[in-house]
Amino acid sequence: MNVTTELVDKLANLTMLQFNEEEKKDIQNDLQSMISFVEKLQELDTNGVEPLQHISSNNNVLREDNIKPSISKEEAFLNAPLQHENYFAVSKIIKK
Repeated sequence: MNVTTELVDKLANLTMLQFNEEEKKDIQNDLQSMISFVEKLQELDTNGVEPLQHISSNNNVLREDNIKPSISKEEAFLNAPLQHENYFAVSKIIKK
């Protein structure tokens, strides 16, 4: 499959992104490299190869839960630029 400038333009339109000509050329080259890699992988004979459920044979490798002392609320609030009663106050970042 060849990645054309028309395809890059269509993808940019679908994702509502804007690119200059140099960026479009870089994206076209990157996409072409990725597609070539996948096409190369499709040449491999995978008959008789069982699909992996996990990449590692390790199973449930977890550490033991240990109770450790933590900092107090007062110590945590020392670094807080804003606080309200027993909570950290943060600026509103979502606009409706």
